[in-house]
Formats: sequence, C-alpha cells, structure tokens
Amino acid sequence: MNVMDLFRLDGKTAIVTGGGRGLGAQIAEGFAEAGANVVVCSRKVEACQKMSDKLKEMGVGSLAIACDVTNPEDVKNVVQKTIEEFGTVDILVNNSGATWGAPVIDMPLEAFQKVMNVNVTGTFLMSREVGETMIKQGSGKIINISSVAGLGGIDPRFMDTIGYNTSKGAVITFTKDLAAKWGQYNINVNALAPGFFPTKMSEVLIERGGKQLLEQTPLKRFGTEEDLKGAALFLAAKASDYITGDVVIVDGGMHAI
Repeated sequence: MNVMDLFRLDGKTAIVTGGGRGLGAQIAEGFAEAGANVVVCSRKVEACQKMSDKLKEMGVGSLAIACDVTNPEDVKNVVQKTIEEFGTVDILVNNSGATWGAPVIDMPLEAFQKVMNVNVTGTFLMSREVGETMIKQGSGKIINISSVAGLGGIDPRFMDTIGYNTSKGAVITFTKDLAAKWGQYNINVNALAPGFFPTKMSEVLIERGGKQLLEQTPLKRFGTEEDLKGAALFLAAKASDYITGDVVIVDGGMHAI
C-alpha cells in the first residue's frame, strides 16, 4: 500500500458534532477532501446545512441534522439517519462544546453543569450510540476534542473557565478509558487537544490576552484553518490503526513551555 493511501477515507462515513462552524467545520472539510461521506450535526442546523452543501460540492455524500448532544433521542436520531443513508458509521468526532467564563466563586452551578453536560455527557452519549454499530462491524475511529486547557491548570488572566477546563480534562480520561474498553473490538479512541485557534468561542479570550498567549507559544502564531485538518485526518485514517488512547496536542508548542 502506498503511504498516501493510508490517509484516504474513500467509502468511509463520518459524523462530526458541532460540524457547522469553527474547528468542527475544518475537520468535516478535511474528511470530505479525503473522500469520506460526512454527517454534520449541531443545535444550529442552519450552519450545518451550509457546510453540508459545501461538502456535497466536493463530490461526497453529506447530511445536516439538528442535534443537542445532551439529548439521547437526538443522538439516536443522528446515528439512525446516518446508517439509513450510508449504511454504517466509521468515524465519530465529538466536537460539540460549551464554555462559561467566571471566577470560581462566581460560577453559577447551572453554568458549570451545562458545560460538563455538553462537553462530557454529550461525548459519552454519542460514543455509546455509535459504539453499538462499530462493535458489530468490528472497527471504528472515535476522535474526542479536548483542549490544552484540559492538560492542567490555566492562568485565570487568560482562561477563568473552570467548568470548561475540568470538562476537557475529563474528556482525556474518558478517551483513555474507552480505548482500554473497546480496543478488543478494533475501535481506536483518541483525542485532539487544540491550542488557541481564532473561533467564535475563543475570540474574546484572544482579544484580551492574545499578546501574552503568543509569547507562550514557540511557533508565535495562533492556529489556522489548515492546522487541525491533518491531525484529525491522521486519527481517522488507516495511518493511525496502531494508535489508541492517545492525545495529539495541536498548540504550536505551548504545552512544551
């Protein structure tokens, strides 16, 4: 097999939650460029529909489906419609996320619970639902989106977001434990931990502390629209068949300092 063939996704079907914009859209586009059918879902189905239309123009199949990842019925609907349309689910990217900024003593319980529910419970529900199909077919790739914020403590001047940081740390542990549980079924479970990319979720943070963040980033720049595609494709493709339970950090080297 030619090495470039290890990165092709022809005939594969992927679900990308939160795939209508931001990092999820980058990943969805990369998968389509590699030949995969891509289902994009989120609560904001209009953005997903625009992305889905764009993916179809690349010559692959695509669906846009409304989904609240904390709602088990919505989750089940996404997986059922994907299987009805494409016959299987080969790749799942758990990208839907929420955040809330406030000092710890001012953090409303409801806000903390919401962030944990979307980022952790949503990842669990999607993985559980897709897992049933992947176990039956004896293969699958699950990619959970964590963050450099989940690797340890973060200076509150930059990210006073204890719910988000906690949830992303939980996603890393979930990834490792699910990999241990499902390796026997030939299901690879890995995580991506992005650094700072200009997205709607991060724009206020970058505006407030962008200079200091760049000073702590060896490559001296933020992530671009191209910087996550390759890492996500690697974890989705045959090239990573012997990698599971790992976290690929895509942060310009920030974690190394």
